[in-house]
Amino acid sequence: MIRIFFKRVRRKKRKPLNQVDYLKNKEKAREIIISRLKYFTDLYNISHGRVSIRNQRTRWGSCSRLGNLNFNYRLLTLHPKLRDYVIVHEICHLKEFNHGKRFWAEVAKTIPDYKEIRRELKKIRMT
Repeated sequence: MIRIFFKRVRRKKRKPLNQVDYLKNKEKAREIIISRLKYFTDLYNISHGRVSIRNQRTRWGSCSRLGNLNFNYRLLTLHPKLRDYVIVHEICHLKEFNHGKRFWAEVAKTIPDYKEIRRELKKIRMT
């Protein structure tokens, strides 16, 4: 019987991608995101918790059950239509914390072509 042993490698916590770029653009991204967030939360008549701008590897945005919103600083580099989709997507999670039919109906209220935009967004590499 042949035994193969694999050496267990400890993974180091990596520095955020493009640390310098992140620090340089974080506040600019925050200004743009907060502005659009205000516009859409007024439109949906909904409030949110804390807003964080992060340097995430795989996500454009996320929402916690507490109503806190996280956005990737790289939203700054996206076309405004794609950026607005991400913001609306996270706002809609404040109403529907899932991806069910009611959630997508909420998204469609302001982004009727969300399916096309979503496909376009998935084509963009984050790293």
